[in-house]
This record gives sequence, C-alpha cells and structure tokens, in this order.
Amino acid sequence: MTQSSAPAGAAAEPNYNRTMIACFVGYITQAVINNYMPLLFVTFAATLGIDMARLSALITVNFVTQLVVDVLAGRFVDRIGYKPCIIAAHVSAAAGLLVLGLVPTRVSDPYWAILVAILLYALGGGLIEVMVSPIVEACPSEHKAKAMSLLHSFYCWGQLGTVVISTLFLWAFGMGTWPVLACLWAIVPLVGIVMFWSAPMPRVVPEGVATMRLRDLAAKPVFYLLFVMMLCAGAAEQGMSQWASTFAETGLGVTKVVGDLAGPAAFALMMGLSRTIYGMMGHKLNLRAFIAGSSMLCVATYLTAALTTSPVLGLVACALTGFSVGIMWPGTFSLGADAMPGGGTLMFALFAVAGDLGCAGGPAVVGFIAAANGNNLKAGLLFGSIFAVILLVCVLIVRRVDVVAPSSRG
Repeated sequence: MTQSSAPAGAAAEPNYNRTMIACFVGYITQAVINNYMPLLFVTFAATLGIDMARLSALITVNFVTQLVVDVLAGRFVDRIGYKPCIIAAHVSAAAGLLVLGLVPTRVSDPYWAILVAILLYALGGGLIEVMVSPIVEACPSEHKAKAMSLLHSFYCWGQLGTVVISTLFLWAFGMGTWPVLACLWAIVPLVGIVMFWSAPMPRVVPEGVATMRLRDLAAKPVFYLLFVMMLCAGAAEQGMSQWASTFAETGLGVTKVVGDLAGPAAFALMMGLSRTIYGMMGHKLNLRAFIAGSSMLCVATYLTAALTTSPVLGLVACALTGFSVGIMWPGTFSLGADAMPGGGTLMFALFAVAGDLGCAGGPAVVGFIAAANGNNLKAGLLFGSIFAVILLVCVLIVRRVDVVAPSSRG
C-alpha cells in the first residue's frame, strides 16, 4: 500500500529548482556586465577617441550606481515584491548591453551613449547582486551554505567565460566586432527574464519571523563583525585580482592577451573552484573552519606574492589568492542569515554595500601604497595583506562566538 505524498486537497510544494537555476543565470549576467566593457578600453581610446580620464569616469559611474542601488534596495524591494524587481533587473541589464552594442557607433559623441548603457546595466547589476543571495537562501535545501557557495561560483565561471569568450571572439573576428558581441551577451539576461517569469518565489523572511529593521540590525554586535568581514573580503579579493594582469605582464613578460588569461582568468578559475568545492562537499565541511583555513591561506598568498623574488611563484600566489577568498563572500552571507534570520533584503543589501566598498577600496589602497613607494607593486601587496589579517581575526572571533540563531538549529 503506497502512502499519499500530500494530504487530500493540500497544495503541492512548489519546485524551486527553476528558481535556483534562474539565480545562477542572474550571477552570470552580473559577471558579463562587470567584466565585458573593461576589455574594450584600449579599443574605445583608439577608435572612439575617449581618453583615460573619461574611461576612468565610466568605472566610477558603474561602481557608484551599483552602490546606490545596494543602499536603496533594502527599502523598496520588499515593498514592490521580489519577482517584479528581479525581472526588472534583468530587463535593465539586457537594455544596457543592447544600448552598448547598437548606439555608440551611430551617434556623434559615443561617450554619452556608453554612459547611458552603463547606467542601465549597472542598475540591473546592483539589483541582481542584492536579490539573488536572499532568494537562494530562502529556497528550501538541506544545506543552505552549500547552495550559497554554488550560487556565487557562477559569478566566477561567468567572469572566466566573459574574459575567455570575449578575448577569443574579438581575436577571431576583429576588435571592430565588439558591438556585435555586446548584443550577443544580452542573450544572458534575456534568458534570466524567461527563467524568473515562470519560477516560484520563496518567502525571503521565514514565516513567523519578524522582519528586522536597521535599528534591529544595529543592535546586534555580530552584524558589525560580519560587516567588517565582508569589507575585508572584498578588499582582499579585488586588491589582488585587479593587479593580476600586471603581475603576469611585468613578472613574466607575456603579451596582454596571455596576461589576461594567466592573471585575471586564473584568479577567477581558482575562486570558482573554491566555491564549487564547498558547493558540492559543504555537507562534509564545517563552514567556519573552512573560512578560517581560507583566511590563513589568504594571508600566506599575499605575503608570498609581496615577498617572493620568483615571478612564477608570485603568479601562483596570485591565483591561489582567488581560491582563498572564494568562500568569504557567500560564507559571510550564510553566517548572517543564520545569525539574523529576519534580516531579509536589508541585511543582504548592507552586506553587499560592505563588499562593494571593499572591492573599490582594496585595489585603490594597494595602488596608492605602490605609487608612494616608487610604483613598487610588491610594497602595495605587502600592505594589502592587512585585509587578510583583519579577515582572519574576525573569523577567529566568529569561531568563538555562537552566531547561529536558535530558530535555525535542528
């Protein structure tokens, strides 16, 4: 005699597999919009007459727009609803890529068209960054930290794919085909729109748990600890990643194409491997122990890159830094969700702000210290190791404090 899977008249449990896959596509979309255009800066300067100062302004606009969205999302996403906001985010990202591909070469001043494109897809990217993590955290799963790590690995694979596919496409068909490739990349957010349109959306704040406001989060000491972890994780990640190509080119004397593949691409590969390993084997691993071990590796790789006289060893240390920081971002999200289950969109948005501030500040600090020491990049990385040290201290404190909320225990 077989037992019924659900009581008569009861609604079937929604299948959230489509929702999870849609979130994976969302992070690939963010990887595309963050990593495609920087590959074109030399081409923009040579063919469109855009100088370095205005190119730098484009980077700033992209970062500031996403940061503003991170701050505001905690206020309006919960009111409007997750499904319309996440679909709108992908529409905005697709629109930005299409504007980038179709408009700049058809107007008298392409710079303003590129600026509009960045504003559009940065708006979408900021929303995607804030929303996909709480969606995945809310989807039913046996090991949420595994799901979170796997989600964030798709940003790494998206970054790696964007760099490799774009480099090979433009090498094969010529740099003049960059507008075509921009339009082709718009297919990724379009797929996300289709996926999210028919995907069920879980409750981000568990039923029966009060949604926390800013003053509620501010009253939690663990919130500040995790905020600093996110800040240092972003700084340690981008402090090395943004200088990976320079390491490859100046240390090994290779061409830019090879340097991009051996530097940023290798960093993204190792970061993706770290997140995928935890995403596949997380049920056998202790999250806080994994973060602590990764933090110690991060300190070691920064010091190795800064102090070694071997360019090959320096490049290996750079790639291994990608592995060491891989778990930091998704792991901190998971610890925060356990410690503050009512944190919802606001908590994830504030953590995203911390991470983005670190991603912006880390490379700037490394570059500033390097410039102050005669453009000595090793001096900048040696000082940058302080991000990894602070991160390790925070992790050791977390390991001594029970941050898991009683409601999340079995």
